[in-house]
Amino acid sequence: MKSLVKVSIITVSLNSEHTIRQCIDSVLNQTYKNIEYIIIDGMSSDKTIKIIDSYRSKLYKFVSEKDEGLYDAMNKGIKLATGDIVGILNSDDEYFNENVIENIVEAFSNKEADSLYGDLCFVDPNNTRNVKRFWKSSEFKHGSFKKGWHPPHPTFFVKKDIYNKYGLFDTNLRISADFDLMLRFLEKHKISTTYFPSTLVRMKIGGESTKSLKNIWISNKSILQSFDKNGIQINKFFYVFKRLLLKILQITFR
Repeated sequence: MKSLVKVSIITVSLNSEHTIRQCIDSVLNQTYKNIEYIIIDGMSSDKTIKIIDSYRSKLYKFVSEKDEGLYDAMNKGIKLATGDIVGILNSDDEYFNENVIENIVEAFSNKEADSLYGDLCFVDPNNTRNVKRFWKSSEFKHGSFKKGWHPPHPTFFVKKDIYNKYGLFDTNLRISADFDLMLRFLEKHKISTTYFPSTLVRMKIGGESTKSLKNIWISNKSILQSFDKNGIQINKFFYVFKRLLLKILQITFR
């Protein structure tokens, strides 16, 4: 039965010539074959489009056009997706091994959940086998977001029906729309979820929300706005402190 489940994987890219090939290969090398792969590019000016073109026959959709940013591109991909389950893999990330999608489809089937997430490791951009930080997640409990906890978004797989019902990424939140979407789905709308205790994604360290003190500040401010927007009250000082502490623990105990 599980072989009938279609999985849509969406990658968004912009000038990703140094990482896009590893990303694409990690999807195409999956043992699970009922995958439709969608790549949304923001009109890259380097060799990214040429590299993607070399895989075009293996892609379900490839779009390269101007967009309004990362989350606008993700929304475009979700709208094009026809799979039962949707996963998003950024162009500088890669799946941990070739069994990831097969394992998550099996887990979805066993748990009958609306969403699923797992663990993630941050790696050296020049050597993806060199782990710099490990994000060990845990079972979700309602109220966890207020304590500084949330799933690693690159490992977050969601049934397409949930996007249809509860909406896409809020593009007004420039850096933290991924947090907002998970908060909205899990805490506000209380969709069901399951934790898959295994590393699913290698993420190159130095993402948009953590590459500078300014962006860390913008990210935290955006996250606090998300709580307000979704009508969830928190102790803002405690939340920021707890979130920082959890990140330190990820580095210390990896």
